[in-house]
Parts: sequence; C-alpha cells; structure tokens
Amino acid sequence: MTVDAARQVQATDHPTNPANRPASVDQTFTDFDGVAYHLESPSKAGPLTLSMDIRCWSELVQAGAMDVLQREYGSWLRSSVEPEYSVTLEFDFAKVPAPGPERDALIESVSLLKRNAMAAPFERAFALQKQLEQASEGGQPAAPGEIMPINYRDDEAIYVIPSADRVTVVFSTTFKEETDKVLGKVFLQEFVDARRQPSIQNAPQVLYSNREPPLEVRKVAGLNRGEDVGYVTFVLFPRHFANAEVMAGTISRIQLFRDYLHYHIKCSKAYMHSRMRHRVAEFLKVLNRAKPELAEKERKTASGRTFRRA
Repeated sequence: MTVDAARQVQATDHPTNPANRPASVDQTFTDFDGVAYHLESPSKAGPLTLSMDIRCWSELVQAGAMDVLQREYGSWLRSSVEPEYSVTLEFDFAKVPAPGPERDALIESVSLLKRNAMAAPFERAFALQKQLEQASEGGQPAAPGEIMPINYRDDEAIYVIPSADRVTVVFSTTFKEETDKVLGKVFLQEFVDARRQPSIQNAPQVLYSNREPPLEVRKVAGLNRGEDVGYVTFVLFPRHFANAEVMAGTISRIQLFRDYLHYHIKCSKAYMHSRMRHRVAEFLKVLNRAKPELAEKERKTASGRTFRRA
C-alpha cells in the first residue's frame, strides 16, 4: 500500500467516518524507498496512530525534521514513538475535525508525512543560502556550504549543498542493468536539451555524470563509486524557492525525481519489449505464409506400378 492508500483507510476506517460507526484498524503498508507505515486503532474508542519508519531518519533529525513535523502536525505529533518506527502521529477521535474541508486538509497533510519529513534538509539549505547571500553582499567572504547527505536507500543518496547564489542537489542513483544506464543517459540528456527551449529556460539546470562524482561531493566519505552508479545534479537558484508556495512545489517535485526516472526507464523497457514481441509475431506470420506447398509425388514399385501415400 502507498500513502494514497493510507488516505483511503483513514477516510473509510476512521471511527468518525460519515457513517459515524467506530471501528478498529491495524494496517501496515509501504511507500517508495522502503518507507514503512503502521496505522492502528486498537479499539473502537481510539486513539488512531500512524507510525512511519524511514531509513535516513537520523540525518533528517539533524537537518530539522522534528521542527518541520511540529509545524505541520502540532499536537498530533506524539512524543513517544512506536517501537521500530521513526515517528508517530496520534489522533484523538474527539478532536478530529468534522467532515468537511478541515478534515480533508488534515487527511492530505497526514498523507504527506514522508514528504514533510524529507523536506527538512531542503528548507534548511534554502535558509542557509539566504544567509550566505546576505553575508556575501556585506563584503564577507563566502564560506563553503554545508553538505547535507540523505542516505534514503541502501546504495543511493541525496546531497544538498547550499552556497551564496544557489543550492545544489546531487542524486546518486544505481543502474542495475547496462540497458538502464543507456536509457537513463537518454532521459537525462533530454533534460539538458529541453532547457534550451525559451519557454522553460527558468527550469533548474541539470547535469549528469556516469561513475565520476561531481566536484561538490567528491570528498564525501563513503561515496559510492561503483561502475553502475550515476550522478544527477540539479542547480536551484533563488527563483526556485522565492516564496513559500514555490518552495513547497520545488521540494515536492525534486524528492520524486529518482522514482520518476526509474519509473520511465521501466516503462520504456516494457514498451520496447512489447513492440519487439509484436514484430516477432508479424515476422512469424510472414514466414508461415512463405512456406511452399509441397506437391504430392507419385511413387512406383519395383514392378512399375504407381501408388500414393494415404
């Protein structure tokens, strides 16, 4: 189950649903990048708890994830966390808003739990960029930005680096197959070429390197330097996080880039395989139509009599 499925569970199994029939629930489900959730209401009287486990939680906490979650969820954020999980939200049935826009907004906010936790390093980087920019305008030498790693998968990571005039985001992604490398390079080259169009020149700059890490992260300890690793760099300028609305959109989109890339690689491979199977089937039809019909020949015995096989 994905977070969208969790939203449906909350809307249907929540004890304050429109039918007003209290119900218990105990549901586990997963999201991208190995994130696990546990939705539980042990009794009809509640409360309802939603716990999330994410691999890079310690790094997110260092980047200010708890402050972001406290801002987004307030009193719903429980101080004690369910064992084997990273964070827990708790909902008292009596305090849940009545059906309407306010409850819909709460459900949508809860469905974005992972997104909001992952937003912390980006929000911190944007704030640091403004500080570095102000310092450089005051005549102070620009100090190198802090590299914030997010090891959100076993062999992949995101690196967020603020500087005085930009925020650089580097994705390290692993291609399991040689075909994936080729398709990934084609997709990423299209990102570079598409930016030349006048209508989207304000989009972030995208750079791609295979095996060789970008200069910004080359000195990071424990960097994956395998033959199957590629690095995608996004350069975000202040216009990409100029206000709260633009910043939220940028954070939401860039978090999903890795899933977006690999999803399209898999779809492209599936499409090419289906076209290959279709073409092979057409070739087999042509070959079947090209088979000559063997004319039946008369055979003779030693005495000269003819016969035909039945």
